[in-house]
Amino acid sequence: MSTLGKVSLLEELLNAQLMGKNAPTFEREFVFCNGRRFRFDFAWPEFMVAVEVEGGIWTSSRHTTPQGFEKDIEKYNIATKMGWRVYRFSGSMVSNGQALDFILDVLGVVP
Repeated sequence: MSTLGKVSLLEELLNAQLMGKNAPTFEREFVFCNGRRFRFDFAWPEFMVAVEVEGGIWTSSRHTTPQGFEKDIEKYNIATKMGWRVYRFSGSMVSNGQALDFILDVLGVVP
């Protein structure tokens, strides 16, 4: 579920892909910064790896407004400062399997 309570079909697709490849255990909607409302779509806390699915990049969404874009920058900068490696993927990257392959490689999962 997203922070707005709506199911993201792209996030659900990536979830199914990860489950199908027996990826290491991950958390969804992981809050990484106490006192802030920042969440990662997917996180592997033990690896300090996070994944964000950037839906709505071709449409008007929160991520493409100036305020939303600035909040995302703040979120990613704080995460990096804390030692997280944050990987961002578009919908097409999730749909064509590119995101899955990249994530598995980062996590050291052999296909």
